[in-house]
Amino acid sequence: MRLMTIVGARPQFIKAAAVSRAVRGQRAAGRPVIEESIVHTGQHYDHGMSQAFFDDLGIPAPRHNLAINGGGHGQMTGRMLERLEEIMLADQPDWVLVYGDTNSTLAGALAAAKLNIPVAHVEAGLRSFNRRMPEEVNRVMADHVSTLLLCPTRTAVDHLSREGLTRGVHLVGDVMYDIAMHARGTAAAQSTIMRDLGLTPRGFILATCHRAENTDDPQRLAGILAGLGTLAGALPVILPLHPRTAGIIAKRGLATPTGVRAIPPLGFMDMVMLESQAGLIATDSGGVQKEAYFYQTPCITMRDETEWTETVDSGWNRLVGADPVRIASGGRAAMAAQLPWDPTLYGDGHAAEKVVEHILAAR
Repeated sequence: MRLMTIVGARPQFIKAAAVSRAVRGQRAAGRPVIEESIVHTGQHYDHGMSQAFFDDLGIPAPRHNLAINGGGHGQMTGRMLERLEEIMLADQPDWVLVYGDTNSTLAGALAAAKLNIPVAHVEAGLRSFNRRMPEEVNRVMADHVSTLLLCPTRTAVDHLSREGLTRGVHLVGDVMYDIAMHARGTAAAQSTIMRDLGLTPRGFILATCHRAENTDDPQRLAGILAGLGTLAGALPVILPLHPRTAGIIAKRGLATPTGVRAIPPLGFMDMVMLESQAGLIATDSGGVQKEAYFYQTPCITMRDETEWTETVDSGWNRLVGADPVRIASGGRAAMAAQLPWDPTLYGDGHAAEKVVEHILAAR
């Protein structure tokens, strides 16, 4: 079986690492062989956002690297569609595998569906119910053209059912949890980031900010920076800056507040180390919200809604929007809370193997 995997952004590299390892495990065990080819759209093109993750996670080198980045959503997605269609026609995959909710996800799903190639969508069924978010549009459309909908949580399965999608839907767990459990020990052994930055366990706050709803709105971005500045009065804030966010901050003449330390993007193992050792995570990233939960680190999400409602229901994650007062008060409350933790919330650590099994069973 020929499987074409489409990736383009940090969270997809992480998920693809888990599934690619499961594919190699099938071959080693003498099970039906899947020949996987990886296509990297280039959506995240900076070394710290892309190649470093391939290196850290041992992901097989992409067969195709499209180097498509920049421009508006329509322009980027259209260019990806054109190139992906050409590659699919040439390579003739039996299945196309897409992850998550980026422009790469939508382009891969649409290109395959129009060529009548079955699509498997990992992380299907997530909903923020905010159609202003490009990610919400991407994930809904990808789900509705997919043959296999591989869900990380029961909530995701329920969302699909309410939309009339029940065929090909499977609850597999979260492949990011697979990787998180695998990577924690490796990061502790390999990463020097804590020493390099002069940090102590639980003695700092880790922050990330990249979503267009925050970075493209001057008031929201200024509010987030102000809120992080207030939190920095309690603990220093480490802010690995997405290249696009850094460019917007510079263009608008904004500055990171005192106590907020902006650094370049980090590789996966360094991020795992900081996530697992932080006293608090402040983020607008869906993946980082989950990773905070995996590592039992309290989290505040600088958005008005989240797809990962389980983290909020558990108390480990608090929605604070972009209001500086809510960011500061929510962060202090999160750090003070004492909460139970459920290790089964996102599966049993074997989601990737289940993904591979469902693809093989659907041949």
